[in-house]
Amino acid sequence: MRLYHGSTCVVEHPDVQRSRKNLDFGPGFYLTSFREQAERWALRKAQFEHESAILNVFELDDSLSDLSILQFFENDADWVDFVCRCRKGESPFAGYDLIIGGVADDKVYEAVNMYFRGLWDMETTLNALRFYEKNDQYCFVTQKAIDGKLSFLEAYEVIR
Repeated sequence: MRLYHGSTCVVEHPDVQRSRKNLDFGPGFYLTSFREQAERWALRKAQFEHESAILNVFELDDSLSDLSILQFFENDADWVDFVCRCRKGESPFAGYDLIIGGVADDKVYEAVNMYFRGLWDMETTLNALRFYEKNDQYCFVTQKAIDGKLSFLEAYEVIR
């Protein structure tokens, strides 16, 4: 399976230690199966950093049975709680090698943030989430998972 990572540089050898904290699924190396989603992220990051937008393409090894994986099939209450805990700086990701699920992008995050701040209950949050476009993210939490399951294929500049 092809996975994509939008950036402002070529990332042939991802390093989990270079990750930011308090992201949707905690610190890790993030990719998506949606090329357009990764291209949009690369363009956004490039505009902010005044750099070139680069799309990195990886192949994911199909044999994942030796990894500890958490997968969210829907942006449901468990997903909302997990994202909120990670964004608060908690560590529900500990013990997993790979976490797969939806992205709390700008629109989705607004709904999650309303819940996070206590302004909406879970039912209102979930009702809002069902109107947003589906997307995904693969968060490689451990270096073992990156080194054993991802192969760099290519990188190219994204042109607007």
